[in-house]
Amino acid sequence: MPADTSFIAMPTQVKTFADPSTLADAFAADFSNWLSEQRQPTVTVALSGGSTPKLLFTRWANQFADKVDWTRVHFFWCDERCVAPEDPDSNYGVAKELFLDSVKIPAENVHRMIGESTPADERARYETEIAEHVAVGDNGLPVFDYVMLGMGDDGHTASIFPHENQFLKSSNVCEVATHPTSGQKRITLTGPVLNNANKIAFLITGAGKADVLADVVGHSGDFDRYPASHIQVDDLTFYLDQPAAAKL
Repeated sequence: MPADTSFIAMPTQVKTFADPSTLADAFAADFSNWLSEQRQPTVTVALSGGSTPKLLFTRWANQFADKVDWTRVHFFWCDERCVAPEDPDSNYGVAKELFLDSVKIPAENVHRMIGESTPADERARYETEIAEHVAVGDNGLPVFDYVMLGMGDDGHTASIFPHENQFLKSSNVCEVATHPTSGQKRITLTGPVLNNANKIAFLITGAGKADVLADVVGHSGDFDRYPASHIQVDDLTFYLDQPAAAKL
């Protein structure tokens, strides 16, 4: 089913698809086209975890392994659970299993957050690694070429949760976040860094997110308390399945 594409304020592009599988197909193709248009020799891309990225990683591995020059891409992560890569909760571990192990990408192009390290130490170390590989803007913050985000049903994005909205304005590149229910520690990029990216895409699926998403996209209702509402760049696209987009 072709995408139903519309434009709303900010400016934000919204692309709606029948289901998560169709969404993943479209994003994989769009990403390939975007990369082919980039004139610089390498690009920096920050990934997220979640169910929809799993579908995307499978597409990249199965359909784009030889269609994309993965040696041009340096992958980072928007956030990571403080677990070892073998843990099923590990965003890096999932990406490695489903995608990275199946494509020709140099090991030095993969910049994972070391979840098994001490959170405070890893926060500082990852900031240093970003500084060594990501261009810096006039504001002194790193400028990722492309950031891929998701959104939870509580409106969180990366690992910036509503109870830690201060991370949206942190002066640090990374922070140590705490999941509001499990208490699990996570490393996350901060709001100013996310908003310094050249391009951002949200991949959001599921009817359980429809009400919050309507507030986030429309800047209505309780939008201000949802971290996802505060991610605003000039090139921002929401990739949604129909259940998630039902209230737009």
